[in-house]
Amino acid sequence: MSYLYETHLHTAYSSACAVSKGSEYIRGYKALGYSGLIVTDHFFNGNTAIRQGRSWRKWVEEFCRGYEEARNEGEKQGFDVFFGWEETFDGCDDYLVYGLDKAWLLEHPEAQSWTRGEQYRIVRAAGGCVVQAHPFRQHNYIRKIILSSGCVDAVEAANAGNHEQSYDALAMRYARHLQLPVTAGSDIHEARQLYEGTVFGVYLDRKLDNISGYVEVILKNSIAGIKTTPGRCDFHGDEKVSLPVEVRDQNDCRRTGSTYKFF
Repeated sequence: MSYLYETHLHTAYSSACAVSKGSEYIRGYKALGYSGLIVTDHFFNGNTAIRQGRSWRKWVEEFCRGYEEARNEGEKQGFDVFFGWEETFDGCDDYLVYGLDKAWLLEHPEAQSWTRGEQYRIVRAAGGCVVQAHPFRQHNYIRKIILSSGCVDAVEAANAGNHEQSYDALAMRYARHLQLPVTAGSDIHEARQLYEGTVFGVYLDRKLDNISGYVEVILKNSIAGIKTTPGRCDFHGDEKVSLPVEVRDQNDCRRTGSTYKFF
């Protein structure tokens, strides 16, 4: 038996680009046979709906409301909801952080000014993990593609929010080049997408009791499979990268040399 989980979801309360409340997703995911979901609202330096300039405690309290609404509804319906977030650097590259909680955030205001390297080292030391989200997405608001090859535990190889499936094909090829685990997520912002479009996710061999279980699965590279559409991540050789590409190492420093041979 396998268990299906949504790994990338935004709520209107905490993500400025989202439309639906966290509570509005539960019934739809349950009807589609999912075992649970992870709320990953945009964090401090991303497209957050929570205004900056307030105390860190107040900011975190407000930020977690989207997740808490979803969790409370999930408890009513017998559906698991877990906590994570999506952080952005330089308006270019995004990372899904799993394994930490609200209490941990309240004690770590330095999270609002982490570098990529600091994020990775501190999250891992605290028992979490970091996944690079949609690494090859190319939109007009993205200046360049930054591949943080030294500061991630996995790559989101299939993202239903990508308009071009070539972005996913490149991400899969990149992950295989690095021999990293791959994940899939819907990057969903509105509940009606559950009925009008495609939703992605990961299959696990066991039901999650908590978010730490998902971290363990990633670190052990034991994801049973990913839910995506047929051929979505297949690389054909004609995929185009129109933006400048920069690869970063474990110290968040730019790498040079033969770092682009996965294209």
